[in-house]
Amino acid sequence: MASKKEQIRTLLKGIETGDPQAAAVVNENKYIQHNPLTKTGNVGLAELFKRLAKTNPRVEIVRAFEDGNFVFAHTDYDFNVVEVGFEVFRFEDGLVVEHWDNLQLKPSGPNPSGHTMLDGPTEAEDLDKTEANRELARSFIEDVLVNKRLELLERYIDSQAYIEHNPNMADGLPQLREELSNNRGRRRYQTIHRVLAEGSFVLCVTEGFHGDEHVSFYDLFRIAEGKIVEHWDTVDEVPPRDQWVNDNGKF
Repeated sequence: MASKKEQIRTLLKGIETGDPQAAAVVNENKYIQHNPLTKTGNVGLAELFKRLAKTNPRVEIVRAFEDGNFVFAHTDYDFNVVEVGFEVFRFEDGLVVEHWDNLQLKPSGPNPSGHTMLDGPTEAEDLDKTEANRELARSFIEDVLVNKRLELLERYIDSQAYIEHNPNMADGLPQLREELSNNRGRRRYQTIHRVLAEGSFVLCVTEGFHGDEHVSFYDLFRIAEGKIVEHWDTVDEVPPRDQWVNDNGKF
């Protein structure tokens, strides 16, 4: 039997093929869709796959990780627009029953340190440290990004080897401190909704604001020897309520 990660890879590849059978891993009777612009249920997914397939889309699953009943994937999409995404799925009795995502336009070039939004290691290590790494990432979000205690940065960030994949930022602890200092009021993290982990990789889902825009922050961290050594992210607008086609909410 295919692993949960393999089933999700097949499901997401269905966007390329338009094959509604790719959605067979979804339990249509229980499926909860948290993308506010996508109809809920298997019918919604099948319709979406057929529509997207007409644009000759490209789907690449760069990373996929498993945390109990959850699978989270880091994806490279090209359908009408080129986007980087995080996809989160919850399984129950072997089938997908819930889905969340976060998409951001992919820039044409690398960031100031030459990194893209997707390059870097793809395989989880230190599986025995999953829970410790989960708590470290959660504490970093709470202490530094929610409560803005920048004096604690060195507690969490590897000062010698920090790699940044945000398209507007550069490598290194000094650069991170400067960016966070300059954006204290503009980039506001407020509520942590989910922290998923497999070994050295941890994904944090947080609600907040970017300027006046209500957004969801998805931050993926790679942790080694008790410090954050690498970071990827996407920021996605939470659509106004009158644009939603389901009532499940972004989070």
